[in-house]
Amino acid sequence: MGTALLAGWQQDSQLKASFTVIDPALNGLPDHQATRYLHQLSDLETGYQPDLVVLAVKPQMMASVLAGLSSLGDETTCFLSIAAGLSTARLAVQLGRSALWLRVMPNTPAAIGQGISALYAAPDVPPEMINLSRQLMGAVGEVVDLADETLMDAVTALSGSGPAYVFLLAEVMAAAGEKLGLPADLCVHLARQTVSGAGALIAAEPATEAGQLRRNVTSEGGTTAAALAVLQADDGLQPVFDRALQAARDRGRELDS
Repeated sequence: MGTALLAGWQQDSQLKASFTVIDPALNGLPDHQATRYLHQLSDLETGYQPDLVVLAVKPQMMASVLAGLSSLGDETTCFLSIAAGLSTARLAVQLGRSALWLRVMPNTPAAIGQGISALYAAPDVPPEMINLSRQLMGAVGEVVDLADETLMDAVTALSGSGPAYVFLLAEVMAAAGEKLGLPADLCVHLARQTVSGAGALIAAEPATEAGQLRRNVTSEGGTTAAALAVLQADDGLQPVFDRALQAARDRGRELDS
C-alpha cells in the first residue's frame, strides 16, 4: 500500500512536497527527484523535522516502528496512520510522547488511482494538516471524512477489506463456469471482465442504486432471475455478508486491545 500511495503522490503535479521514505527493502520503488530513500531510521540526519509522518506499515509492526520514531519531531508533528485496528490512543501510547494524530483507511484500488479512503483527524490537528492529508489520499482516489474514530473498524470491514470480497466473487464465478464445461482460461477471463465491467457501470451511474441496476438486468422468468433465485434463497447473501463484515470489524477491535 505504501508503494501505491507514493506512486500516486509523485504523479500529482499539484502536490508541492518532498518525501523521505524509510524502507528496509527498497525494491521497485518509484523514482522521483523529490524523493530520497533510506534503509533505516538511523539514516535520518539529526534534527530532521517532517511536517507529516505517514505510517504505512502493518498493525503488528507499528509498535517497533513507533519506538524508533519517538525522538522524531515534536508535539506539533503530525502522524498519519493507515494501520487497521490501531486507535489514535493506542498509537500515542506506542509513540510514547505527545503528537498530532490522523488515521486513514484506504484500499488496494489506490494502486491504480481508484481507491477510496476514509480519513479521521483528532480534534487538535490543524486544518492545514487535515487538508494535506486529504490531498495525499486524494491523489489515489476518493476521500471521505470520518468524524467518529470508533467507526473506523466498520469502514475497514466494508471498504478496506472489500476488494478481497470482489476478488473472491470473480474466483468462485470462474470456478462455477468451469464446472459447466467451459475452458478454465475462458472462465477466468469472462469472470474478471464481468466483475470489472459491472464495477465500471455502477461507478458511471452514481445516482442509480445497486439494487436498481440488478433489477435492470433481470428479466422476469429469465436466466438471471433463475440464478438470483438461488443466490437469494432463504435469507440470501445478506446474512453471510453481515457475519463477514462483523468478523472483520471485530478483528480490528482485537488489534487495538
